[in-house]
Amino acid sequence: MKKLQLLFSREQSPRKGLMALEWVVMGYLSFTLIFMCLTYTQLANPDAMLWLRVRVVGMTAAAWAVYRAYPCRLTLLARVVVQLSLLSVWYPDTYELNRFLPNLDHLFAQWEQQLFGCQPSLVFCESWTHPVFSELMDLGYASYFPMIALVAMFYFIFRYNEFERASLVIMASFFIYYVVFVFLPVTGPQYYYQAVGLDTIAKGIFPNIHDYFNHTQERMVSPGWHDGFFYKMVENAHEAGERPTAAFPSSHVGISTVLMLLAWHTRQMKLVWLLVPFFVLMFFATVYIRAHYAIDALAGLVSGGLLYAVLMKATRPAGAVE
Repeated sequence: MKKLQLLFSREQSPRKGLMALEWVVMGYLSFTLIFMCLTYTQLANPDAMLWLRVRVVGMTAAAWAVYRAYPCRLTLLARVVVQLSLLSVWYPDTYELNRFLPNLDHLFAQWEQQLFGCQPSLVFCESWTHPVFSELMDLGYASYFPMIALVAMFYFIFRYNEFERASLVIMASFFIYYVVFVFLPVTGPQYYYQAVGLDTIAKGIFPNIHDYFNHTQERMVSPGWHDGFFYKMVENAHEAGERPTAAFPSSHVGISTVLMLLAWHTRQMKLVWLLVPFFVLMFFATVYIRAHYAIDALAGLVSGGLLYAVLMKATRPAGAVE
């Protein structure tokens, strides 16, 4: 009952302006708007992209207005939830910004071959075909957004004094990845293998397909047990919002790494151990379902750790000791 009362208790010193994570969103919006202006004639859907930015500003302003009308924990949470929910529309937007750039998958597939002597994303799923294993992989991949929600809500309920900071670290990590994706057009195996053919890949031939994905979004169906519950969940999500973009580094692995470290920061080991199995499954699932090359997953692991360290240091309150 006390926690419920806290949700609706008016704040004594409500925030007047935008939250730090909202400024991050506005910064990314402004950066990409400038990029749009410089490349306007090359963009396929500039009007829709501009309208997206207008809607984001409008939704941010509306959430701010609701909070100002009744400043409490619940309306503050609503402001964060609005921005987290909008990540699903910012992701495909990276494809609109980089689709006319020359594709780089042939380089990453070559590096993958040189490093591992094969294509792990090709060999992995063909070597482990049991329905149970397939479902575990898809479960891991499908756990991405639930992991984000769980960590954010844990901070909101049990570490409210650090909720804004944790939310900022998550949001800033996403947008840093999105900036990388704008300038690094790598689509991942599910698109590149489809474009050049599995026989070509199996022979160790990796053609340069230039701006092929500026004109098509065709991808191969995910491998695994097609009748599985989690398989269908992942495949439906891909059908709804996947685009040939955002492969390197793997933001799924990177953000999951940030989430694990945020969980560790709480010193609540029950939360950490709850997340560990999904984190491990996530790491391998990105390669298993051919969403990423193995080097994407490894880069996500390293970059996620670096982002956590840098962003936590940058957002550390003055005089705080951690």
